[in-house]
Amino acid sequence: MKRIHIALLGDSIFDNRAYTGGKPDVVAHLNRLITPAAATLCAKDGSTISDIKTQVANFPSEATHIVLSIGGNDALMNRDLLATAVSSTTQALSLFGRRIDQFETRYRAAIEAVLALGRKTAICTIYNGNLDPPEANVARIALMMFNDVILRCAFERALAIIDLRLVCRDRTDYANTIEPSGSGGLKIAKAIAGWLVVRKPTVSCVFTC
Repeated sequence: MKRIHIALLGDSIFDNRAYTGGKPDVVAHLNRLITPAAATLCAKDGSTISDIKTQVANFPSEATHIVLSIGGNDALMNRDLLATAVSSTTQALSLFGRRIDQFETRYRAAIEAVLALGRKTAICTIYNGNLDPPEANVARIALMMFNDVILRCAFERALAIIDLRLVCRDRTDYANTIEPSGSGGLKIAKAIAGWLVVRKPTVSCVFTC
């Protein structure tokens, strides 16, 4: 039986060592949880969807599984929309619609590049972060549009989904407003480990199609 080897692709959701205050990061937690399997960190802090091509090019050939978490930084780049003055809700939705279309085009291209590797793949939603009201409420609603793209891509391709909105729900899961802490990284690692053994959605954060 081939040894399980997980490649983590994406951004600081996985590459969170700089934010843990010396505690284990996601890949360290995961390597402890899945022994004798292994995990390799290909994700890089600050990455956007367009950087996935580089990560795919450096993909470890021995990997058997992929978990992708990308899009959060792309969503942040559209934060200006939250402060854009509009004359109607229709105008606001139209502005978001154009940005979401651009996001979807890039995200679909990244998914195709990842799936071309031919490994079992799970993709993560964008979590809501550790924001204070009223910004938290507005950001949560805006992120639903970006997550809709991610979820539809997963459903269309029958990919497993790790919904990080259900994984990182407490303030202690975050080192700041957007980065996972050591304890948040442990929750993320446990969700990934759960995907390896759960064939049906028996836990609240992992869904299989």
